[in-house]
Amino acid sequence: MRMRTSAGVVVAGALAASVLAVPAAQASGRLGDTAITKVTVNGGAAVVVGTSTAKKFSVTLTAKDDSGISEADITLFGPSFGMLSPSSTSCSGNTCTAKFVVDPKVDLAYDNGVAGTWYVDAWVDANDGDYVWTEKVKSFKFQRASKLTVNASPEPVKKGRTVTVTGKLTRANWDTFKYHGYAKQSVQLQFKKKGAKSYSTVKTVKSSATGGLKTTVKASKDGHWRYSFAGTSTTPAVSAGGDYLDVK
Repeated sequence: MRMRTSAGVVVAGALAASVLAVPAAQASGRLGDTAITKVTVNGGAAVVVGTSTAKKFSVTLTAKDDSGISEADITLFGPSFGMLSPSSTSCSGNTCTAKFVVDPKVDLAYDNGVAGTWYVDAWVDANDGDYVWTEKVKSFKFQRASKLTVNASPEPVKKGRTVTVTGKLTRANWDTFKYHGYAKQSVQLQFKKKGAKSYSTVKTVKSSATGGLKTTVKASKDGHWRYSFAGTSTTPAVSAGGDYLDVK
C-alpha cells in the first residue's frame, strides 16, 4: 500500500467533528489505467439515523484495471466537518465493499449539523502498482430520522360535520437523543376513501413551532386520513399511518 496523504487518515468509526478537522481539498489523480466505474452507498438509499440504534450500511465500489484490483481506501465526508471511516474494507475481483457503523450517541453526539449531503472519497490500488484517487466520486444523503402522527376526530362523525385532523412532525435530535418537532414544514393532508388503493392530497398544512399539525375538513365519506411529508435534504420523507374515520 502506498503512503496516503492526510485525506486518507481518519479515526475509525468516529466523526471528525469532535476529533479532527477536515484536511485541505486535494486534486483527484491517477497512475496508469485504473478507473472507478461505479459507487453505491447503502444500496442507493439515504443513510437515515435515529437517536439510539446504531446504523449499519455499506459502500460498494467497482473499479477496473488490466492487472486487477488490489485494495481500496474509502472515506466519507459531510457538512460541519463530518468524517467517517469504515469498520472494515474488503475487495473481491473488481468490487470493494466498505462497511460503516454509525452510533448516534457516539459518532453524532451534539452535532445536528452533520445532516445533509455527504460525499465518498476513494483511493483504489491495482495489482501492478497503478492507482486512482477521486474526491467526491459519489454524493448521498445523511439524514435525521423522522416521525409523523395523525388523528382525525370526532369518530364516528355525521356526514357534513367538521372533522379536526391533528398530528405532529418530529425528527431525531442528536443534541438530546430525542425526537423534537420539525417547525414550519409543508405537510400534505391526504385521504383514501374506503375501498380505494391510494391516497389523494386534500390540502397542505404548515407545521407549528413545535411540529404540530392541525386543520379541519368536512366529513363526507368513510375512509383513512393521514399526513404525508415529502422530506428535505436533512430529513427523510415520512407518512403517518392512516386513521380510519367512520362517517354516519
